[in-house]
Parts: sequence; C-alpha cells; structure tokens
Amino acid sequence: MIYRQFKDKKLSLLGFGTMRLPLLENGEVDEEQVFQMVKYAAEHGVNYYDTAYPYHNCKSEVIIGKALKQLPRESFYLATKYPGHQIASSYDPAGVFEEQLQKCGVDYFDFYLLHNIYENSLKTYTDPRWGIVDYFIEQREKGRIKHLGFSCHGMLDTMKTFLDLYGSEMEFCQIQLNYLDWTLQNGKEKYELLSERNIPVWVMEPVRGGKLAKIPADERLKGGSGASWAFRFLEELSNVTMILSGMSNMAQMEDNIKTLSAPAPLSDTERAALFEIAEGMKNSVPCTACGYCRADCPKKLDIPKLLSLYNDMKFFPSNNVGMAIDSLSEDERPGACVSCGKCARTCPQKIDVPAAFKDFTALLETVPHWADMCRRREEAARRLREQRNS
Repeated sequence: MIYRQFKDKKLSLLGFGTMRLPLLENGEVDEEQVFQMVKYAAEHGVNYYDTAYPYHNCKSEVIIGKALKQLPRESFYLATKYPGHQIASSYDPAGVFEEQLQKCGVDYFDFYLLHNIYENSLKTYTDPRWGIVDYFIEQREKGRIKHLGFSCHGMLDTMKTFLDLYGSEMEFCQIQLNYLDWTLQNGKEKYELLSERNIPVWVMEPVRGGKLAKIPADERLKGGSGASWAFRFLEELSNVTMILSGMSNMAQMEDNIKTLSAPAPLSDTERAALFEIAEGMKNSVPCTACGYCRADCPKKLDIPKLLSLYNDMKFFPSNNVGMAIDSLSEDERPGACVSCGKCARTCPQKIDVPAAFKDFTALLETVPHWADMCRRREEAARRLREQRNS
C-alpha cells in the first residue's frame, strides 16, 4: 500500500468510504460483507475509514463502528462529518457530535469534517447562532477530535470565502477530484487553491460514482481496469494525501488495493488519453448519486437513478432505457417532476434536474418502442374512461 504522511500520521493513500456500502436484496446494508471488507482492507494496509451522519439513512456510522471493533483502536483512523449542509430550522452541533461518538462506539474521532460547504450551507456554518465551527475547534482542543477539516462541493468562490474566514483552522479539505472534473468542475483550480494555502487534499468521487470505471476502450490504455486509471491520475498529484473510494463489493476493494499497492506513474500518452475520454463525456449529466436531492423532492423521485438512465439515453438511445422506465409507476418517472427546483438548489453538481427530466421525457418519445407503449397506455386509459362514463 502507498502511504502519505500527514503531520504525525502515516495514512494509506486509499481510504474506505462508506456512502455506498454493499446492500442486501431488501435494500438494507449487508453488514456481514462490510465486516469482511473491513477485515480485508486492514490486512492489506488500509487504515482510514470515512463515514458521515446521513449515509445509509443514518446507519453508516453504526455499521462501520461495529465493523471496526474487530480491529485495535490504534490501528485505524476514523472520520465522520457534521451535517450542516442539511436544511433544518435549527442546528445542534453538540447533540449531533455526542450521538456520533455513541453510534461509532469511540471516545474520539481521528478526523472530523464540516460536511459539504457549498453556496446554501455556507450561511449555516457561519451563522453565530449555531456556533458550529467554534464548537468543533473546542472539541479539537479537548482531544475529542484529532484533526479538523471540511468537505466542499461548492464553487471556487465559495471555497475561497470559507477559507478566508476559517482557513487557518482547517487542517485538510475534501473535494471532488478526478480527470473529468479537473476541468468540468474546476478541479484544477480548487486543487491549486488548496495547495497554495498549504491545505492537504482529500479526494472524494475519484471514479465519479462509478462513471469512470466504465470508460470506452482505448489502445493507449492497457493493463488495468477503468477505475485503476482514475486512481493513477490522482496518485501523481503531490498534495493529494487521501483518496476515498465508496467500495460496494469485495471485487472493487481488491482492484483498488492492487492499483495503489505501489506507485505507477502515467505516461504522457496515457494522460492524454484520459483527458480525451473526459472531453467526450462532458455532454452527460454529472450526477454522482450522492442522494442529497432526494430529501426535498415532493414527489419522492429516485433522482440519481433517473439521471443515470438519462445519461444512458443520451449516450445511446435504446429500448432498454424505455423498458427500465416502463417498469416504474407513473409517479416514479421523470414526467412526474413538478419542476419546483428544490433538487437543483441542493445538488452539489449544480444539475438543473427539472430541465434534464423534461429533456429525458422528450427523448423517450423518440424511441419507437417507448412511444408505442405510451400510445397504447393512453389509448387503454381513454377506453377505460369511456367505459366508466357509459
């Protein structure tokens, strides 16, 4: 395993992110598999585990805490986050922090983050009524937090504003970074800003929610998985101290550990190929399936799932997408969107979801099979109305 030095700590370059834990058929987390993955990770040198208050319906902290009980406390570093990005009428950092310690079964957190500093949450984190930043600085002074940082999905100017206010207190910053977002989400500028301020970079979404694990074949890229190329790109960045991967099964973990077992610098040809692939992907909607949008949707739509299908449709219009949509009820489809815009305001990727769903619905109508199904359904509904009225 490759390690990076952070102050007095030697961190595995690969961290186990727990936003996408393996699931059972009933949708619950497969705890047995999580235990096995944690054991395997530890045996192969991974010593950093990242969770957060809202992950897996607020169960992730409990599950990873139980899984880590099989390891000596001094053998791993545990990170979690304060959910100040969630819209609420009031905020209680002390109450949440005590709950998190209890859920994880620990007396302190090695790393603690202010979760998702972005345009809408900046005012929450800086509001003197809640005293959020001051409270966690105090917990660090008491030793209940060893290192304090923040994650950021916001725009570059928002990051600058927060750093101007609290940068002297922040020891690290977690950003979305990969060879696609290097230009698409101003990743290069954010990385350089943090480097200029001597703040180490923690990486989230290294494979863009799995999108970069399924890149098109290219003769210049041989001898590795799609994910491996994404990790090798990040490995070269000297200010990247931690790469978090939300691994959902053992195969993903084995592949990532293999990739980061030893340095493997990219050649100029390989790097050029990755940037060309990124340019070809930029017409897709940049959804990472974080799920922040779902909480405020009045129709309870599975927005990440629908956006994934939308991307598939944009890449290659086919009956397969139409059939996937047909398996959903009317109130689960993109056409059920009421265009309230709440999802777009909370989206870290700044996706105009209502516009995407409007376009998606129009695209579906261009697929002959789907159009026929819609016409047949409308005809059947018309006949049923006529029967009821007769």
